[in-house]
Amino acid sequence: MRAATRRQPHSGRTGMRLWRACWVLAGAVALGFLVIFFAAPAANLIAKGFVDEAGNPTWSVMTSTFTSPRTWRIIRFTLGQAALGTALCLALGIPGAHLLYRVRWPGRTIARGLVSVPFVLPTVVVGVAFRTLLASNGRLGFLGLDGSWQAITAALVFFNYSVVVRTVGSTWSQLDPRRGEAAAALGASPARVFRTVTLPALGPAIASAASVVFLFCASAFGVVLVMGGTKYSTLETEIYLQTVEFLDLPTASSLAIVQLLVVALCLYLSGRAQHRMQRSLGSATPRLLPFRPRRDLGPALLTVLVAVLLLLAPVLTLMERSLRVGENWSLGNYRALGGVGDSGMIVSVWQALGNSLTTAVQATVLAVGLGVIVALLLSRRPASRWGRAGRSLADGLFMLPLGVSAVTVGFGFLITLDRPPLDLRSSPILVPIAQAMVAIPLVVRVLLPSVRGIDPRQQEAAAALGAAPWRVLGTIDLPVLGRGLGLAVGFAFSTSLGEFGATSFLSRPDHMTLPVAIGRLISQPGAQNYGMAMAASVILAAMTVIVMSVAETMRPGEVTPW
Repeated sequence: MRAATRRQPHSGRTGMRLWRACWVLAGAVALGFLVIFFAAPAANLIAKGFVDEAGNPTWSVMTSTFTSPRTWRIIRFTLGQAALGTALCLALGIPGAHLLYRVRWPGRTIARGLVSVPFVLPTVVVGVAFRTLLASNGRLGFLGLDGSWQAITAALVFFNYSVVVRTVGSTWSQLDPRRGEAAAALGASPARVFRTVTLPALGPAIASAASVVFLFCASAFGVVLVMGGTKYSTLETEIYLQTVEFLDLPTASSLAIVQLLVVALCLYLSGRAQHRMQRSLGSATPRLLPFRPRRDLGPALLTVLVAVLLLLAPVLTLMERSLRVGENWSLGNYRALGGVGDSGMIVSVWQALGNSLTTAVQATVLAVGLGVIVALLLSRRPASRWGRAGRSLADGLFMLPLGVSAVTVGFGFLITLDRPPLDLRSSPILVPIAQAMVAIPLVVRVLLPSVRGIDPRQQEAAAALGAAPWRVLGTIDLPVLGRGLGLAVGFAFSTSLGEFGATSFLSRPDHMTLPVAIGRLISQPGAQNYGMAMAASVILAAMTVIVMSVAETMRPGEVTPW
């Protein structure tokens, strides 16, 4: 008995060392994936901006790029349209957040779901929808906005409006109402209560939403490419143009550096705002307010106007045009999807859809598997200051793919993974890996709040009762993490299904995905190609909405969009 007792501490120490080794191994796998399939390709492409054609280090490329008037025109347009899009999203989204998350009225849940639809639509579908609406023969063609910067900004607001509504609304619904009630009891008007009590409490959520929206607007690719063509260029589309059209990797890499700086700043500001947002929430049970016309009629009218003109009109116009052949109502565009028309493609749209589904499943498995590991690692609570700093750094690193140019990642794959032992240029697994890299930050953002919300006293109590670390993980951490797994799968699948930027580089003509096929059809002349693009966009949008609608039913209450 005494011998057994003496051996037990040694066995416990061995088990703890083995457990720590498992965590180190898991972290190495996740970090290795990030390094190999994100950091190395991006760094390799960026490094092209610091060497000449002979491979010698030089600053001449950077100097020539940033002394060019075109470069500064592109930077000004990118930042300007991102700032304008962000301001409009905030101006329209904050009243919508109040109406949809703070006020009780019939149909509120359905309206919240409909407002969320645009965000999950593939960017190429959004671009096609707005082009259809604003074309000379479209419902709003009389405005003359087709191909204008105003149309691009409107599409970006369409795409990101729900980010503001959901981020600000989720925080608004959790605010302690007693502070506002106390101010009102002391004689403050509703406007003063909002200005002095509610708005400061919402400040961190508004800042977080603004950072994310600015990031998405500045890094938009499909929307700008489809709607702006060659007339308007952002950093993202210019990187694509320099690499694909001009094969000018040094210039593209110089622009990628600027974009990386913008992404890093946005993610830093968003992270700071999220930390402050958690401290702004009250401990009282949130409750909805009854609808009062004097207070809520203005936000209600504005939200209805946004929903009809900005959110529903492009989608409904897209559906209508997909059902018309010439001047007649017909399913001809959908029947034509079984062929290739005169598009020059070697696969039909239905085959492209099958390729997209297969690729999305593979990318989802990869993204969710790695996302679970990353979420569990980032949920640890290091005791040392250096450990906490390392966790914050890792959190930021795994968020970088969310905003770094998908074009940079895609082309970086081609020039980096081109030699043994990772010569994957002709491998079909390259597209799922790229799509998984884009989806992992979303998976982590869905899973992490649930795991971080676990009371550490539960884990400590289980350990004190003799539970091994793996048993604590299996009985406490994993069940909580599983609550957000359905939503994580939905985000990963829909993101992979609609990914256009990196896939446009990596997909082979005989294994084309549906977003790439839509982009190919919309760029080709001919009424049949245009009609097929409309029909294919409707199918892709419908599939994405169905996936996310099912996933949203499994959203944990503590999970907010970002």
